[in-house]
Amino acid sequence: MRILKYLFLLIVLAFVGVTVYIATQKGDFKVKQTAIIHSPKSIVFDYINDYKNWETFGSWMTKDHGITFAYPAKTMGAGAQFSWDNGSDSGGMKTYFVKENDSIRQQGNYNGTTAQVYWKLKDTVGGTKITIEARGKMDLLTKISAFFSGGFQGIVGDAFEKSLRNLDKTLTYEMKTYTIKVNGIVQRNSGFCLKQTVTCRLKSLPKNIKIMMPKMLHFFKKNKLTLSGKPFILYERYDKANDIVTFSVCAPTREQIFIASGSEITSGEIIPFTCLKTTLIGDYSHLKEAWTKAENYIRDNGYKPNFAGKYTEVYIKTIDDVKQPSQWITEIHIPVFPKAPIQPTTATLPTTSVPAVPETTPTPTVEP
Repeated sequence: MRILKYLFLLIVLAFVGVTVYIATQKGDFKVKQTAIIHSPKSIVFDYINDYKNWETFGSWMTKDHGITFAYPAKTMGAGAQFSWDNGSDSGGMKTYFVKENDSIRQQGNYNGTTAQVYWKLKDTVGGTKITIEARGKMDLLTKISAFFSGGFQGIVGDAFEKSLRNLDKTLTYEMKTYTIKVNGIVQRNSGFCLKQTVTCRLKSLPKNIKIMMPKMLHFFKKNKLTLSGKPFILYERYDKANDIVTFSVCAPTREQIFIASGSEITSGEIIPFTCLKTTLIGDYSHLKEAWTKAENYIRDNGYKPNFAGKYTEVYIKTIDDVKQPSQWITEIHIPVFPKAPIQPTTATLPTTSVPAVPETTPTPTVEP
């Protein structure tokens, strides 16, 4: 019995000693990882800049199926943030600085331990060289946990390595997997919507859509409004010569809703029109190809564009429905004039000199 007491005392003393040793160690840490992502720099940047994409490549996120995520209206660019929780652990990230296609600075939080996170992107042969670095200071509990788990450097470094490997695999497959189908002529129905209209340079169009669309949907959620269909974009003006585009981010409503003056969101009406419908299943980087295919179909099949109508993109399935870009669904509606129905015409056949038939009866013919 006395031996057991001594053993227990030794265990306690050993634990206290280890704890004191760990507590007196520096809590500062710096973890850095570099990898080559086999995708263009602009695509890599856009993907990591939006927190909603992190579920597809973050090693700790893809591994834990019991984790839940909370996203505010802004999930990309400076000021963006998100949080997560799995019952026993929690954390979050916030973006403080963004230099487009170059670098991102964020602050992360894991169970109270904070870290400054830096992303740096550079063009390289075969794709993009990406470096992620984290700097911070561990609290006592984190230092103890890291000590018995092989060290903070190893834990975080391994997580970064797996995350970058997942990022490369995800982008390689998701960005290259897509289909485009011209569905044919359809009728776009009338209705009402709420919309926000802006004018910008053509190169800023994709970024502004990604920023404005979540804000519109957040507006509906905040004001307990119900969508009566899928959100869409109306192109009011698309001027390549002057590098200007005016567009509206729209969300359909069951009835007309009037918004107080001074709001950037206004009430709108959906005008019905005949259009050519084309469907893209895949990432938005393939929209340009989808538009070209639709325009070629109109030309090759003798349709005339109706410039009085509004060119439209309807977002049937987005990142809010499924995280994988290869499964996003976008419809393109280009207004066209319906072809006039073919009218039958009549023609008089030449008479013959056959005595039994003194005259002929006009026979109707149909033009091909």
